[in-house]
Amino acid sequence: MSRLFRLFLYAALPALLLAETAIDWHTATDLAGVDMTGLTAGQKTAALKILREQGCSCGCDMKMAQCRVLDPGCSFSSGLAKIVIKGIREGKTQEEVIAEVKASPLAKGPEQKPLLEDPVKIPIAGAPSRGPEHARVTLVEFSDFECPYCSTASSQVEALMVAFPRDIRLVYKQFPLSMHPHARMAAVAALAANEQGKFWEMHDKLFANFRQLSRERILALAKEIGLDVNRFTADASSGKFDPVVAKDFKDGEDLGVNGTPAFFINGKRYNGPMTVEMVKPLIEAELKPVTASK
Repeated sequence: MSRLFRLFLYAALPALLLAETAIDWHTATDLAGVDMTGLTAGQKTAALKILREQGCSCGCDMKMAQCRVLDPGCSFSSGLAKIVIKGIREGKTQEEVIAEVKASPLAKGPEQKPLLEDPVKIPIAGAPSRGPEHARVTLVEFSDFECPYCSTASSQVEALMVAFPRDIRLVYKQFPLSMHPHARMAAVAALAANEQGKFWEMHDKLFANFRQLSRERILALAKEIGLDVNRFTADASSGKFDPVVAKDFKDGEDLGVNGTPAFFINGKRYNGPMTVEMVKPLIEAELKPVTASK
């Protein structure tokens, strides 16, 4: 996730993020990926004080403890927390530990990337798509149906498709993250729905219900969109989509995708928030050379 995207989501979606977890980071004593094994009660108190007061450097504008709760996949809060625990375990003062955190290369935050990177070739053959096959702009999305950020972005993508009905082809690539226990099942469900020509109907339902993607809920969604449920169940449990999901995931990793959602505009990695206001000018810029040549 880009720094701009983190800032956008944290500013716009605090209620959504807080709804994702019942843990209050202000009082939580066990944080995702933070191993306090062996610390005395006093050391643990000192470590938690630092984690709750010192900011994460990923660009989210959250405290380290807050980031571990709301974004456990963040490598920056994870790495900084390890420095804190190591320093406390070694008997250093809080001031010394904070100084070590600030001196760490992680404290500099993520490398700032251009809004659009150089184009790369993305394998899209066979992937679900919508929009004109020969549209002048191909928007490739690597996404996770259990990801709150992806759910939010989906409405903005839809708005772009409405704004450019003849100019954008949207291609969806599966990128279920291990931190989301139902994401892979949802990816398979979407592909099973695709077998009956209803990928996008299932796509919309899954994102609308991303907080409750149990097997029972997904079956209910299949009924809601009019699928042959027996066929859907057989297809989803057959294992035939496992290689498809694995290939999509590997394609994403090969392209440097490490979080969701990730977007490519005509092969160019987009490093900003997925909003109509930000992306529309970039789409228009992609269309200009063709328009100018008429």
